[in-house]
Amino acid sequence: MSSINLGKRIKELRKRFKITQDKLSKKADIPYSTLAKIESGYTPNPSMKTLIKIADAFGVGVDELLGRK
Repeated sequence: MSSINLGKRIKELRKRFKITQDKLSKKADIPYSTLAKIESGYTPNPSMKTLIKIADAFGVGVDELLGRK
């Protein structure tokens, strides 16, 4: 999966859950700048630890976060 798709996927989930980048970064316990870089595609391969934190914050599995249902 390309970074652009991951960033788009996170944005889609944020819209669906009506949550801002700031709120998501706090809920996932990751730096705001890290989340912004992932969404923008600047960080193409975030760590599995970071992906798990983001998925947990949304209440979804990592597969769903990555768009692999």
